[in-house]
Amino acid sequence: MATFKSSTGLAVQDIEIAASAADFKQLLLTEISQATSRIYISALYIQDDEAGREILSAIYQAKARHSELDIRLFVDFHRAQRGLIGQKEHGGNRDYYLELEQQHQVSIEIYGVPVKRKELLGVLHLKGMVIDNVLLYSGASINDVYLQQADRYRLDRYYRLQSQALADNFCDYFQRYFVDSKLAPRLNQAGLPDKPTLKRNIIRLTKLLKNSKYRELPYSEPADIQAAMFVGCGRRGNQLNRVIQDLVKSSRNSLVIFTPYFNLPKPLLRNLDAALKRGVKVTLTVGDKKANDFYNANEETFSTVEIVPYIYERLLVAFLSRRQKYLDNGQLTLRLWEDGSNSFHLKGLVVDNRYHMLTGSNLNPRAWALDIENGILLDDRQGLLLEKFTEELQRITAHTKVISNPSQIEGINSYPDKPRKLLKKIKMTQIDRLLKRFL
Repeated sequence: MATFKSSTGLAVQDIEIAASAADFKQLLLTEISQATSRIYISALYIQDDEAGREILSAIYQAKARHSELDIRLFVDFHRAQRGLIGQKEHGGNRDYYLELEQQHQVSIEIYGVPVKRKELLGVLHLKGMVIDNVLLYSGASINDVYLQQADRYRLDRYYRLQSQALADNFCDYFQRYFVDSKLAPRLNQAGLPDKPTLKRNIIRLTKLLKNSKYRELPYSEPADIQAAMFVGCGRRGNQLNRVIQDLVKSSRNSLVIFTPYFNLPKPLLRNLDAALKRGVKVTLTVGDKKANDFYNANEETFSTVEIVPYIYERLLVAFLSRRQKYLDNGQLTLRLWEDGSNSFHLKGLVVDNRYHMLTGSNLNPRAWALDIENGILLDDRQGLLLEKFTEELQRITAHTKVISNPSQIEGINSYPDKPRKLLKKIKMTQIDRLLKRFL
């Protein structure tokens, strides 16, 4: 792969990987407690639950200690104003944001980013948390399960990057496109734009985001590891998608892919098949359907939206069936992750033990074309990250099983009645083609 046009250097000791969701939560709280200049957080949502309240409380306390702290939080506009699935009368997390702002003597800024007119058509999926000159990068949002508030957790990747250049560039992007543009309303202030104004603003913001980029990173002397930042929104001219494809195309020896929802976009599938044909050893780590956050084992309460994990499983079986020869010769390894009632949310790529792509992108058609996504690519030319990455990989694979034949995955005829009948109905009506685009 070509050298990055815009990158900054990091020493290997500038990169740390937290071991668990609980550790990541403590890391985040520790960084917030030490903040003196800025806190910028981007997540799909900051939930009104124990973990979300604890994080927001810590942020308000930090502001009370240092009134000059620049605090800006960014969440998806639509997601923030609805309750959880099944809570139709709930006003969403915004109600809590408004309540908090009234309770405190100090003020913070929480912005709602409306990427598209409806949540189904695209959401804010930019990930990252800057505290002073530290960038915490994870695909996790902020709620009880992502941060392992109790016993259950949703496994992700948890990187701490000590870099003023990365932190500055991250904050600059949010300042330019969401704050200065005035196209992302404040959610913790009374009053939102009326519908006509909001509609016009969303059209402007969508157009803006499709052409958005991080600024070029300032030049730094060659270092242990080079880091580059990418963002992408929309199917055409998507910088992040292009870099991910280039990574797969450039693989020569090994390719590791993490994805929670197996539904690879067609261009990425073609790149993957080409890698297999040229002899690259490919390892896919995917969440079992039971590790999907939509999975419901109770057939009596099963709802239509909970068919999603079953669709992913059928797509995975179809993928493996067509590539059985690579499973047989050991060139393709499929690891299926499951750990009790916990869920799986990892994403990213590692190419030839050199390139590490950290991203919130689920590597599916929705991420590829609808949501706005970002990523950080680490070039570890000397293999200095290998020990840390190997430890991370061992923690992940501890709860996986290797699938050598698709028959090892539960067949559709063994599914409970409701999902089995719904799957057959979907297939007959060809709605599955439409569903695959949005999953």
